[in-house]
Amino acid sequence: MTRPETIPAAVADVLRHRRTVGAFEPDLPSAAIVDAALELATWAPNHRKTEPWRFLKLGPEMAAAVVELNARLIEEKKGPEAAESKRKQWSRVPGWLVVTCPLSTDSMLQEEDYAACCCAIQNLSLALWSTGVGTKWSTGDVTRHPEFFQLLDLDATKVRVVGLIWYGYPQANPQQTRTPVSEFVRTLP
Repeated sequence: MTRPETIPAAVADVLRHRRTVGAFEPDLPSAAIVDAALELATWAPNHRKTEPWRFLKLGPEMAAAVVELNARLIEEKKGPEAAESKRKQWSRVPGWLVVTCPLSTDSMLQEEDYAACCCAIQNLSLALWSTGVGTKWSTGDVTRHPEFFQLLDLDATKVRVVGLIWYGYPQANPQQTRTPVSEFVRTLP
């Protein structure tokens, strides 16, 4: 087996160009693409091979219920105009996933499992991006609200919501820059 001296261009391209997407085209990506990305998500590193990730696919009715719950929560904090703006934005999202992680009484295992679920979400996002599907990973107030857990039939004493993931074809690809890696790396003797 030859050992490359550089990262393959296809891998570097997906890593460098994946973006968080806030506005999507209306068409829903195929279930085959989403299922393939979910399978790749499960190849994330996970200490002790706990495979802690759990994925919930939200259909149109459940997504609409989450939109309404979020709008109500926004209205309580910021008023009806802000709520209506969020309702419109969220109602245009074609695909919805929720990623959860089982809670543990072992605090170290809990931290490791949460980190593994975060890695799974990154795998999912990169796999989808490689097919032209964008994502947005949200951890907003709605994902911690007791009514969200009730809607999704989740037990807040047994699971943690790691993220609400929107997905679909981006209306536009946001541009980004990064600080040079040399700003973050130290070499120790």
